[in-house]
Amino acid sequence: MPDNGENRIVLAITGASGAIYAIRLLDALCRSDLEIHLTISPSGAAVIGEETGLAVDVRKPNLIELISHVPKWSSVAKPDAAKLETAISQRVRFHQYDDYMTPIASGSFRTRAMVVCPCSGSTLSGIARAASTNLVQRAAEVHLKEHRKLVLVPRETPLSSIALENMHRLSVAGAVLLPAMPGWYHGVDSLDSLVDFVVSRILDQLQIDNSMIARWGE
Repeated sequence: MPDNGENRIVLAITGASGAIYAIRLLDALCRSDLEIHLTISPSGAAVIGEETGLAVDVRKPNLIELISHVPKWSSVAKPDAAKLETAISQRVRFHQYDDYMTPIASGSFRTRAMVVCPCSGSTLSGIARAASTNLVQRAAEVHLKEHRKLVLVPRETPLSSIALENMHRLSVAGAVLLPAMPGWYHGVDSLDSLVDFVVSRILDQLQIDNSMIARWGE
């Protein structure tokens, strides 16, 4: 039976603040049984370096080091190194940000969904204009034109009228705008719980079961 792409998730990391959301999301995806197609923009790598101290090579990143990163303020346990290495080797496919010959640049390569987390303002603008000036924007355009789920996770405040217009335009086009705005109603007791709130909501959009937060009414 041909693969309908339901086991594939595209994740793009761009240059907005909030690298920890991307790291925690990538860790959660690696714990699933899905095939992950990852790309990181140069600005995304720069922000990761600024916020975590990790040097990320956008041509060949050390994914074990990236996913295993735990901030000093966090009490989350590091992933099991052996299991993580196995998951990465078997199910993570890395695509360079300027390589248009990769599968995720084509609508014929079927996927379940794409997430841009965090999503910078320039990336938001590029996707809204169908600019396709890099692989992130091109892959996002593919998901819009093929009517597949596209989840954008901006992290910016305050928002300009232009950014709001871009968000509205993308929402009308079918994208899900999921700002990194954690709720406070789920028994917040740490910074981890605020990060997990956002990651959990992203996973919900991808239809990936998770118990990262206490759900309202459950």
